[in-house]
Amino acid sequence: MKKRGIAAFGVLIALFLGAQTALAASAPPLSQVNVLKVESRGCGVENIAPGQEQTRCNHTGPNIKIYVLEVGYGKGAHVGLDGFAVSGTRTPVCAFDNGNLTACIAGRKTVGYVYVFDLAGKQEGTFTFSDTSINVPGNTMSTQLYIK
Repeated sequence: MKKRGIAAFGVLIALFLGAQTALAASAPPLSQVNVLKVESRGCGVENIAPGQEQTRCNHTGPNIKIYVLEVGYGKGAHVGLDGFAVSGTRTPVCAFDNGNLTACIAGRKTVGYVYVFDLAGKQEGTFTFSDTSINVPGNTMSTQLYIK
């Protein structure tokens, strides 16, 4: 009888430990994508205002960089300049209690990404960025900017 009691206790412990699940919030859907700034040797950093359709400065020369903010989680961005693929990197951004977006540190919730794209010798043209949410409502968001 004593062995059966110990075995039953072991089963209860195993069930209790196995029943624990990690609780996590679902990933937020995409709510915003926009070009933040364009950077080049000839113009320095040009901040891009919401709704701005083209750069004010003539960004010429090599190493033109475009910074894009994506708020929410996408499946995989589609990026190009006049239809040609553009490569880049992304860095997670987090929101603090005051609502400002900033680079993430351990323990903070990622709310989106800042992408940095290098035009790699390409200069003038229409830059496009689009992505689709990984979850409901599955919306697609996009932005574009003419780089002159």
